[in-house]
Amino acid sequence: MIGIAVQFRRAFALAAMLVFGLAVVAAQESPAREQLLQKLSAAAIERTSHHVRYDPAYVRIPYPNGDVPADTGVCTDEVIRSYRALGIDLQKEVHDDIVANWTAYPHDRRWQEGHPDTNIDHRRVPNLGVFFRRNGEALPITSNAADYSPGDLVTWDLGGNVPHIGIVVDRKAPGGARYMVVHNIGAGPQMEDVLFDWKITGHYRYYGPVS
Repeated sequence: MIGIAVQFRRAFALAAMLVFGLAVVAAQESPAREQLLQKLSAAAIERTSHHVRYDPAYVRIPYPNGDVPADTGVCTDEVIRSYRALGIDLQKEVHDDIVANWTAYPHDRRWQEGHPDTNIDHRRVPNLGVFFRRNGEALPITSNAADYSPGDLVTWDLGGNVPHIGIVVDRKAPGGARYMVVHNIGAGPQMEDVLFDWKITGHYRYYGPVS
Protein backbone atom coordinates (compact mmCIF):
# COMPACT_ATOMS: atom_id res chain seq x y z
CA MET A 1 0.00 0.00 0.00
CA ILE A 2 2.90 2.34 0.84
CA GLY A 3 4.40 1.70 -2.60
CA ILE A 4 1.12 2.53 -4.29
CA ALA A 5 0.84 5.75 -2.30
CA VAL A 6 4.37 6.79 -3.31
CA GLN A 7 3.63 6.08 -6.96
CA PHE A 8 0.42 8.08 -6.73
CA ARG A 9 2.23 11.07 -5.20
CA ARG A 10 4.89 10.92 -7.94
CA ALA A 11 2.25 10.73 -10.66
CA PHE A 12 0.38 13.65 -9.11
CA ALA A 13 3.57 15.71 -8.90
CA LEU A 14 4.42 14.98 -12.54
CA ALA A 15 0.90 15.95 -13.64
CA ALA A 16 1.12 19.18 -11.65
CA MET A 17 4.48 19.98 -13.24
CA LEU A 18 3.04 19.33 -16.69
CA VAL A 19 0.04 21.58 -16.09
CA PHE A 20 2.30 24.31 -14.70
CA GLY A 21 4.62 23.99 -17.69
CA LEU A 22 1.74 24.29 -20.15
CA ALA A 23 0.46 27.33 -18.29
CA VAL A 24 3.88 28.96 -18.52
CA VAL A 25 4.09 28.26 -22.25
CA ALA A 26 0.58 29.66 -22.78
CA ALA A 27 1.47 32.78 -20.81
CA GLN A 28 4.58 33.26 -22.92
CA GLU A 29 2.70 32.69 -26.19
CA SER A 30 -0.15 35.08 -25.40
CA PRO A 31 1.86 38.35 -25.68
CA ALA A 32 3.50 37.11 -28.88
CA ARG A 33 0.13 36.27 -30.39
CA GLU A 34 -1.32 39.61 -29.35
CA GLN A 35 1.66 41.36 -30.92
CA LEU A 36 1.14 39.45 -34.16
CA LEU A 37 -2.52 40.47 -34.32
CA GLN A 38 -1.54 44.11 -33.76
CA LYS A 39 1.02 43.86 -36.56
CA LEU A 40 -1.57 42.26 -38.84
CA SER A 41 -3.97 45.11 -38.15
CA ALA A 42 -1.25 47.65 -38.94
CA ALA A 43 -0.29 45.80 -42.14
CA ALA A 44 -3.93 45.78 -43.25
CA ILE A 45 -4.28 49.51 -42.59
CA GLU A 46 -1.10 50.12 -44.60
CA ARG A 47 -2.70 48.30 -47.52
CA THR A 48 -5.26 51.11 -47.82
CA SER A 49 -2.50 53.37 -49.16
CA HIS A 50 -2.14 51.18 -52.27
CA HIS A 51 -4.03 51.62 -55.51
CA VAL A 52 -5.42 48.23 -56.52
CA ARG A 53 -7.71 47.53 -59.44
CA TYR A 54 -10.22 44.78 -58.64
CA ASP A 55 -9.45 41.89 -60.96
CA PRO A 56 -10.58 38.32 -60.21
CA ALA A 57 -8.79 36.82 -63.22
CA TYR A 58 -6.91 33.55 -62.88
CA VAL A 59 -3.19 34.35 -63.01
CA ARG A 60 -0.21 32.01 -63.01
CA ILE A 61 2.15 33.11 -60.25
CA PRO A 62 5.45 31.87 -58.78
CA TYR A 63 5.53 29.53 -55.79
CA PRO A 64 6.22 30.09 -52.96
CA ASN A 65 5.74 33.80 -52.19
CA GLY A 66 3.93 34.33 -55.46
CA ASP A 67 1.56 37.24 -56.03
CA VAL A 68 -0.60 38.67 -58.77
CA PRO A 69 0.51 42.09 -60.13
CA ALA A 70 0.71 44.56 -57.24
CA ASP A 71 -1.87 46.90 -58.78
CA THR A 72 -4.52 44.19 -59.11
CA GLY A 73 -6.26 41.82 -56.75
CA VAL A 74 -9.42 40.80 -54.91
CA CYS A 75 -10.50 40.59 -51.28
CA THR A 76 -8.35 37.56 -50.49
CA ASP A 77 -5.25 39.25 -51.85
CA GLU A 78 -5.48 41.92 -49.15
CA VAL A 79 -5.42 39.18 -46.50
CA ILE A 80 -2.55 37.40 -48.26
CA ARG A 81 -0.51 40.58 -48.64
CA SER A 82 -1.13 41.66 -45.05
CA TYR A 83 0.14 38.34 -43.73
CA ARG A 84 3.08 38.39 -46.14
CA ALA A 85 4.15 41.73 -44.63
CA LEU A 86 4.59 39.72 -41.41
CA GLY A 87 6.64 37.04 -43.15
CA ILE A 88 3.77 34.54 -43.36
CA ASP A 89 3.15 33.05 -46.81
CA LEU A 90 -0.47 31.92 -47.04
CA GLN A 91 0.14 30.61 -50.55
CA LYS A 92 2.54 27.99 -49.16
CA GLU A 93 0.66 27.29 -45.94
CA VAL A 94 -2.70 26.79 -47.67
CA HIS A 95 -1.14 24.66 -50.42
CA ASP A 96 0.60 22.39 -47.91
CA ASP A 97 -2.63 21.88 -45.97
CA ILE A 98 -4.69 21.21 -49.08
CA VAL A 99 -2.18 18.66 -50.35
CA ALA A 100 -2.26 16.84 -47.01
CA ASN A 101 -6.04 17.18 -46.48
CA TRP A 102 -7.63 17.37 -49.93
CA THR A 103 -11.05 16.09 -48.85
CA ALA A 104 -11.32 18.67 -46.04
CA TYR A 105 -11.56 21.50 -48.57
CA PRO A 106 -14.49 22.54 -50.77
CA HIS A 107 -14.36 21.70 -54.47
CA ASP A 108 -16.91 23.80 -56.31
CA ARG A 109 -17.71 22.40 -59.74
CA ARG A 110 -17.32 25.89 -61.15
CA TRP A 111 -13.64 25.78 -60.23
CA GLN A 112 -13.06 22.82 -62.56
CA GLU A 113 -10.21 21.52 -60.48
CA GLY A 114 -9.03 18.01 -59.81
CA HIS A 115 -5.84 18.74 -57.93
CA PRO A 116 -4.23 21.43 -55.75
CA ASP A 117 -3.34 24.63 -57.61
CA THR A 118 -0.78 27.03 -56.11
CA ASN A 119 -1.97 29.78 -58.43
CA ILE A 120 -5.48 30.11 -57.02
CA ASP A 121 -6.26 27.86 -54.03
CA HIS A 122 -5.15 30.42 -51.42
CA ARG A 123 -7.06 33.18 -53.24
CA ARG A 124 -10.46 31.55 -52.67
CA VAL A 125 -12.48 32.64 -49.63
CA PRO A 126 -13.96 29.17 -48.93
CA ASN A 127 -10.47 27.66 -48.87
CA LEU A 128 -9.19 30.34 -46.50
CA GLY A 129 -12.15 29.73 -44.20
CA VAL A 130 -11.32 26.02 -43.97
CA PHE A 131 -7.62 26.75 -43.55
CA PHE A 132 -8.10 29.26 -40.73
CA ARG A 133 -10.53 26.94 -38.96
CA ARG A 134 -8.11 24.03 -39.20
CA ASN A 135 -4.90 25.91 -38.39
CA GLY A 136 -6.02 28.85 -36.28
CA GLU A 137 -9.00 29.61 -34.09
CA ALA A 138 -12.65 29.54 -35.13
CA LEU A 139 -14.43 32.13 -33.00
CA PRO A 140 -18.14 32.62 -32.29
CA ILE A 141 -20.22 34.48 -34.86
CA THR A 142 -22.26 37.08 -33.00
CA SER A 143 -23.95 40.42 -33.56
CA ASN A 144 -22.01 41.95 -30.65
CA ALA A 145 -19.28 44.31 -31.89
CA ALA A 146 -17.29 43.72 -28.69
CA ASP A 147 -16.65 40.14 -29.80
CA TYR A 148 -14.55 41.28 -32.78
CA SER A 149 -10.99 42.47 -32.17
CA PRO A 150 -8.16 43.90 -34.30
CA GLY A 151 -6.47 41.14 -36.25
CA ASP A 152 -9.61 39.01 -36.47
CA LEU A 153 -10.55 37.62 -39.87
CA VAL A 154 -14.18 37.75 -40.94
CA THR A 155 -15.92 36.14 -43.91
CA TRP A 156 -19.33 37.10 -45.25
CA ASP A 157 -21.94 36.01 -47.73
CA LEU A 158 -22.68 39.10 -49.82
CA GLY A 159 -25.85 37.44 -51.10
CA GLY A 160 -26.36 34.74 -53.67
CA ASN A 161 -23.59 32.70 -52.06
CA VAL A 162 -20.94 35.26 -53.04
CA PRO A 163 -18.16 35.06 -50.42
CA HIS A 164 -16.07 37.93 -49.09
CA ILE A 165 -13.29 38.35 -46.51
CA GLY A 166 -11.71 41.19 -44.54
CA ILE A 167 -9.52 42.00 -41.55
CA VAL A 168 -10.76 43.77 -38.43
CA VAL A 169 -8.37 46.63 -37.65
CA ASP A 170 -7.49 48.87 -34.73
CA ARG A 171 -9.52 51.85 -35.87
CA LYS A 172 -12.96 52.60 -34.50
CA ALA A 173 -15.88 53.63 -36.67
CA PRO A 174 -17.18 57.19 -36.25
CA GLY A 175 -18.74 57.36 -32.82
CA GLY A 176 -16.49 54.58 -31.52
CA ALA A 177 -19.14 51.89 -31.74
CA ARG A 178 -17.00 49.15 -33.28
CA TYR A 179 -13.75 48.42 -35.06
CA MET A 180 -13.60 48.95 -38.79
CA VAL A 181 -12.61 46.43 -41.45
CA VAL A 182 -10.02 46.54 -44.23
CA HIS A 183 -11.31 44.78 -47.32
CA ASN A 184 -11.50 45.01 -51.10
CA ILE A 185 -15.00 44.67 -52.46
CA GLY A 186 -14.28 46.37 -55.77
CA ALA A 187 -12.71 49.76 -55.08
CA GLY A 188 -9.33 48.54 -53.87
CA PRO A 189 -8.32 48.15 -50.21
CA GLN A 190 -10.62 50.29 -48.07
CA MET A 191 -11.07 50.75 -44.32
CA GLU A 192 -14.79 50.91 -43.64
CA ASP A 193 -17.47 50.35 -41.03
CA VAL A 194 -18.95 47.25 -42.67
CA LEU A 195 -18.64 44.54 -40.03
CA PHE A 196 -22.38 43.87 -39.90
CA ASP A 197 -23.30 44.94 -43.43
CA TRP A 198 -23.60 41.35 -44.67
CA LYS A 199 -24.23 37.91 -43.23
CA ILE A 200 -21.13 36.78 -41.34
CA THR A 201 -20.17 33.20 -42.22
CA GLY A 202 -16.84 32.89 -40.41
CA HIS A 203 -14.81 34.50 -37.63
CA TYR A 204 -11.18 33.46 -37.17
CA ARG A 205 -7.74 34.22 -35.80
CA TYR A 206 -4.60 32.89 -37.40
CA TYR A 207 -1.16 33.31 -35.85
CA GLY A 208 0.95 31.74 -38.56
CA PRO A 209 2.47 28.28 -38.92
CA VAL A 210 3.42 26.36 -35.80
CA SER A 211 7.20 26.40 -35.53
